[in-house]
Amino acid sequence: MTVILVLATFVVLLTLEYFMHRVPAPQPAEQLAEPKPPRALPEFVAGFALPENLSYHPGHTWALSESPNLVRVGMDDFAARLSGNVASIQLPQRGQWVRQGQKVATLLRNGAKAEMVSPMEGIVSDVNDAVQLNPELARRDPYGEGWLVKLNAPDAKLNFRNLLNGMVARRWMEEAAARLRLMVETAAAALAQDGGVAVEDVSGLLTDEKWASLMQEFFLS
Repeated sequence: MTVILVLATFVVLLTLEYFMHRVPAPQPAEQLAEPKPPRALPEFVAGFALPENLSYHPGHTWALSESPNLVRVGMDDFAARLSGNVASIQLPQRGQWVRQGQKVATLLRNGAKAEMVSPMEGIVSDVNDAVQLNPELARRDPYGEGWLVKLNAPDAKLNFRNLLNGMVARRWMEEAAARLRLMVETAAAALAQDGGVAVEDVSGLLTDEKWASLMQEFFLS
């Protein structure tokens, strides 16, 4: 009987010790939403924004791959500032075939017009209707809300090889800015203000005839 009482007491003591010193089970950590990386600000070259994640056509349009065959197209900052406050921007129809280096947009200003060439080849899958309703979007935000069209480009990889990026794009933009300064005397002061950042509307310094001439010169149209 004594042995049974001793064993019972021992079991009770072990049970009490277990509950007193038991380590609580770890609770699952609260799932926190992964923070979004901050949006990188575009680098400025010779006074013009030149995002490194884009590829550029020498006619001052850009291309961004959204999927293997879907490419977003727009005008670069140089084009946006040079074109200025245009009356309208005409874009191709959805389903239309556009060739690399051929017309993708027509800009109209006071009876003068300028054409921009496509950096890619493909079928127009989407058009930025907002830009056609409000051309100011293309000048104010050429790399964002001011994009022009989206293309279904079957030969996208081959087309991208013909475009400029990295150090080559930087040198090209520097040369374009230097040419503009030489061709337009008043542009030299405009491009040099604010530490080298170009004014929003370089076209405001130009007559309609000079504007059309420069647009043809730089847009390769």
